[in-house]
Amino acid sequence: MRIIVMFAMLLAASAAFAQSPVERGRYLVETIAGCGNCHTPQGPNGPIPGKTLAGGNVLVNSPEFTAVASNITQDKTTGIGAWTDQQIALAIREGKRPDGSLIGPPMPIGLYRGMADADLAAIVAFLRTVPAIENKAAKSAYRIPLPPAYGPPVGSVTAPPKRDLVAYGAYLAGPVGHCIECHSPMLPGGRTDITKIGAGGMQFPGPWGTSVAANITPSKTRGLGDWTDAQIDRAIRTGVSADGRKLFPPMGFAYYRGIAADDMAALIAWMRALAPMD
Repeated sequence: MRIIVMFAMLLAASAAFAQSPVERGRYLVETIAGCGNCHTPQGPNGPIPGKTLAGGNVLVNSPEFTAVASNITQDKTTGIGAWTDQQIALAIREGKRPDGSLIGPPMPIGLYRGMADADLAAIVAFLRTVPAIENKAAKSAYRIPLPPAYGPPVGSVTAPPKRDLVAYGAYLAGPVGHCIECHSPMLPGGRTDITKIGAGGMQFPGPWGTSVAANITPSKTRGLGDWTDAQIDRAIRTGVSADGRKLFPPMGFAYYRGIAADDMAALIAWMRALAPMD
């Protein structure tokens, strides 16, 4: 009887330390997913205080399209405050707005389609707590045809077990953190070249000049093959390369510094498992 009581107490204690959906959503949005890296307005010194997730950033301005980040605060007129939970989830995972229009690149809908149900629900729960900020972002303009949909309706999705470091790291780097979206070459029309995952090369112009996405494969000549785990960890969290060079935006160091140690270990294990590319 005493053993049963003690077991029940242990279960209660572990439940007390478990993350609520809102806490899980906050962790994902503010670390690995780095939603504010696109959706928070930026000034000369970084994110503008008091404008968290209020949108308005011009993310891409090319002959193909001009993409502007939307306001995802709870403002009912310029944000998503009037959307239902189901509408928010559909926009994130399938790229469909309540009016039926499609969200275009660089929003990585193709990757978000693989986001686990529990994590998607957690992100929606957290977004509900984001203070409403009135900020009317310009509409994105696409001069290329967008598909009618990104695929058939998504069914139920479950994340890989955390004990499988490589599989869980792939989940974090793909459907959650969309690392492969920037660190893989892009084909015409905004599609990721899945034959060169992690090979880098995409260019990102900004106030800092033009930064180029790094090769994060285990190549010893062009990638991270000679880096230690600690050096990779430091580069992701602080923007300091293995040789001491400063790395530049749009890598979201301010968000990634909060990644949990076990999640970072999974991300590094996934990088180590990529095919080396020179």
